Amino acid sequence: MTEKNLVTAIRDTLHDEMAADDRIVLIGQDVGARGGVFKVSEGFMAEFGEQRVIDAPLAESGIVGVAIGMALHGLLPVAEIEFADFIHPAFDQILSEASRMRYRTNGDWACPMVIRAPCGGGIHGALYHSQSIEAFYAHVPGLKVVVPSMPADAKGLLKSAIRDPDPVLFLEHKRVYRLVAEEIPDGDHLVPIGPAVVRREGTKLSCFAWGLMTHYCLHAADRLAAESISVEVVDLRCLAPLDRDTILESVRKTGKAMVVYEDNLTGGFGAEIVAIISEHAFDSLDGPVVRVAGPDIPAMPFNTPQEDFFMPNPEKIAGAMRTLAAY
Repeated sequence: MTEKNLVTAIRDTLHDEMAADDRIVLIGQDVGARGGVFKVSEGFMAEFGEQRVIDAPLAESGIVGVAIGMALHGLLPVAEIEFADFIHPAFDQILSEASRMRYRTNGDWACPMVIRAPCGGGIHGALYHSQSIEAFYAHVPGLKVVVPSMPADAKGLLKSAIRDPDPVLFLEHKRVYRLVAEEIPDGDHLVPIGPAVVRREGTKLSCFAWGLMTHYCLHAADRLAAESISVEVVDLRCLAPLDRDTILESVRKTGKAMVVYEDNLTGGFGAEIVAIISEHAFDSLDGPVVRVAGPDIPAMPFNTPQEDFFMPNPEKIAGAMRTLAAY
């Protein structure tokens, strides 16, 4: 067991996987000579060579398109999008090519690739370095979407993503990179893609989150515990495939549910969770299903007061928990 934060867990896992399997190729803007904007691949080019650590032009469609070609010819590419905000030019490659490869070839071809993308706000990234993009991509059948909130999960899920025969979008919240550290199992630690995990057991209400919001929900639940309000916090970890069984099991136990996500409220992925609960656990509900999310404004501001207005935080979440618990 070794204590690591999330970004170190990702770096070490990627290094170990590349050292163990020479089919793994890293491609992205600045991943080579600069070692990536967050230094995840620092030193990789010197160790693994320019054929396996490829500095790409500033062209996300090209980065993902080349990675698809690599995947179709026996390699295991890990494509890095420098910030998730910049992934949108590659949307057609992800939607029309990578995610549909198995379906369109009747299973004859697979597209084993990982797309890493740092996401989320709360770091004064403003318009183009703060977006939460998961709702766009979790909508795409054939594409797995993973959002680890803990370092051990980051290691285990990244290993599983690299081994997966189909494309995986691996979202990493920038605010979580150095927010928390924990003991991580050494060796070939794998976490399966799909199952959620209950981070805190509770009886009064269920709270569902992923990424940074998992940590904020845990902080809020700690506050409410002092008020004798028991909150269960479920870290979804994976949005596609989504662990419906764990969601419904938790709601049927507590009778109340809320979903916390950083994206705009309208059309955010939390709405899908609300729909699942309403459709399959309606008889178990003892109150409305609540969403705590970002406001419906075009982008996250840079300045601190307005960024704070946009971001859900433990205080906002705790307030919503109190209201729901008293319903």
